[in-house]
Amino acid sequence: MDFNMKKLASDAGVFFTRAVQFTEEKLGQAEKTELDAHFENLLARADSTKNWTEKIQRQTEVLLQPNPSTRVEEFLYEKLDRKVPSRVTNGELLAQYMIEAANDFGPTSPYGKTLIKVGETERRLGGAERDFIHSASINFLTPLRNFLEGDWRTISKERRILQNRRLDLDACKARLKKAKAAEAKAALWSDEVEKAEHELRMAQTEFDRQAEVTRLLLEGISSTHVNHLRCLHEFAEAQTTYYAQCYQYMLDLQKQLGNSRGEMLPGTFVGNAESVSPPPDNASPTVAAAAASVAGPAVPTIPVVPTAVGAPGSAPAVEALNASDVKPPASGTRKARVLYDYEAADSSELSLLSDEMIMVYSLPGMDPDWLVGERGNQKGKVPVTYLELLS
Repeated sequence: MDFNMKKLASDAGVFFTRAVQFTEEKLGQAEKTELDAHFENLLARADSTKNWTEKIQRQTEVLLQPNPSTRVEEFLYEKLDRKVPSRVTNGELLAQYMIEAANDFGPTSPYGKTLIKVGETERRLGGAERDFIHSASINFLTPLRNFLEGDWRTISKERRILQNRRLDLDACKARLKKAKAAEAKAALWSDEVEKAEHELRMAQTEFDRQAEVTRLLLEGISSTHVNHLRCLHEFAEAQTTYYAQCYQYMLDLQKQLGNSRGEMLPGTFVGNAESVSPPPDNASPTVAAAAASVAGPAVPTIPVVPTAVGAPGSAPAVEALNASDVKPPASGTRKARVLYDYEAADSSELSLLSDEMIMVYSLPGMDPDWLVGERGNQKGKVPVTYLELLS
């Protein structure tokens, strides 16, 4: 009991001495031992690494799971060391609803068939999303968490110890200074000076030892950067694979929908299977290459107008548009603004420039995805998706 009381009293005395030293330093009434420039740079680099790692981790969690309630639930499962229950992705849930709706409406009807096809694609997209989230969590998020909850806590602990050792060292310096001043006034050697010098030597040794331990941990931040760099490459690779899979799945879907156009009800809008845009020009080479490798042979980007299917006697589709034979209707002509540049695939089409104004109209039997465009004396087919129709 007496030993414990003495230890508590000693700890309280050390804490009080450190508090006094810290307060006097803040008030400018005490000297402070400064760390060398290299050590200060290591500290700043470590703090920067911790702050940015936290931000990247939080935002990656938002990217992978936008629902904040679900993120909190997953966090609690993790802290309780329990397995997070498997969840249906939004795409898989949408697929389920579409397929159930198709069975209700009639799986052999045009609408039912299309619901099933789109639903199956959504299910595949949901599965790809699940794989991406799993891969990103293991290969990217987990290493970030391990650093913040492991290495960084160790670094923070040793830094606190170093701070205490420095306060003890500066307090010993202050005591020695006071003892020497008192000795000078008394004009004799004081035991207090000898005691203060001994305490100073001990404090300096402890401080140097702790500074070396902390320095080694801080220099290990470079290894942390190397590890996080490798994890970042894996995250980018997983994301590239995910988007390439989605691109391929949508290509397959549009081909299916294009092949079943003749089964659609009159007036039903179906995207053209060949109107899939390639990756943008400014896409990274890695993404473009991944998409190309998954998608296979290049797919034409210009919509192809199929032959219209109709009853005998109905107006034929406008396949080869001869500008000299086309006459604008008496009514129904509208002005349109071009949204994107478009290069004509053949002489029946009209090339477009972004933001230019043209006149457009439709002809009987013409594919609903296309209009006839006029610019001065030039005429030709233009895709509706490239236009903003103005009233």
